[in-house]
Amino acid sequence: MTPTRTAAHARSTARCALLACALALPLSPALAQPGFPSRPISIIVPFAAGGTADVLAREFANELTKSLNQNVLVELRPGAGGNIGAEYVAKQARADGHTLLLGSLSVSTNVSLMKLNWDPRKDLAVVAGIATVPNLLVVAADSPFKTVSDLIAAARSKPGGLFFGSSGPGTSSHLSGEIFKERAGVDITHVPFKGSGAVYPDIIGGRITMLFDLAGSAVGQIKGGKVRALATTARKRSASMPEVPTIGETFQGFEFGSWFAFFAPAATPRENITILEQATVRMLQAERIRERLTQIGAESVPTSSAEFTRFLANDIERYARLVRDGRLQPLN
Repeated sequence: MTPTRTAAHARSTARCALLACALALPLSPALAQPGFPSRPISIIVPFAAGGTADVLAREFANELTKSLNQNVLVELRPGAGGNIGAEYVAKQARADGHTLLLGSLSVSTNVSLMKLNWDPRKDLAVVAGIATVPNLLVVAADSPFKTVSDLIAAARSKPGGLFFGSSGPGTSSHLSGEIFKERAGVDITHVPFKGSGAVYPDIIGGRITMLFDLAGSAVGQIKGGKVRALATTARKRSASMPEVPTIGETFQGFEFGSWFAFFAPAATPRENITILEQATVRMLQAERIRERLTQIGAESVPTSSAEFTRFLANDIERYARLVRDGRLQPLN
């Protein structure tokens, strides 16, 4: 199954699962049971400051603080395509629910793309799914490229002479670029960074040609006037940026993005996972969070712990199959 068909199936499942979960879980104001949480909770963001994960995590933390009656803090542990922060939660954090990972697509992809010292299927427990988020293809505001076709023409005339930055190997940012190269039949050199925020100075300075960045962080950069969006990887144009075409308008069926979910160490008590799962469902119903996710074109994923665990297993197998088929190459 192609990434596009899998994404369409996931969206259909997501909408049903989100509604079922919201109806099934009790959402009383007092979610926390005596004893948990007994101290501040840390959300580990495995990417650098300023990216979508960082921006969303801080908004999530504010809502969870209200639901849990306990401070929820954000801690950045960037590097290695999200693996430094993820491995910390999987292998080093206390398994009591007070440390969460804001995981993304790299949790799925890096199982097959990298040699890891941890396995999300064994070392992490799903707390809850949150949303999928598309990427925006951006270039410098003064770039000569005005359309996706302009970019492709230049790449074909100079194989390897254009550069695309990413938020790290195995991330949605990286894989969007690799799939774009495959569909366009071009050679564009990949340059990984520790988070998408670190790419922008090189985009603006002309050292990097392009970047696929999650919409949550790209929109702020676009509004700042230093970069310009050429296209979105979503299946349809965004209501907040209707002037930006989809890549699917150039390559029919092109669609890609990342998901976000909360994870805890695998040995975390089930009752604590349930408290956090319910708090996440409550967070997703908050008007401010719904509006924020709508602004960046986010769509639902299976939200409950059980449903997202199955979603994750299928997603891991999806990328393993792409590696086996030779459509993606291992990174080490």
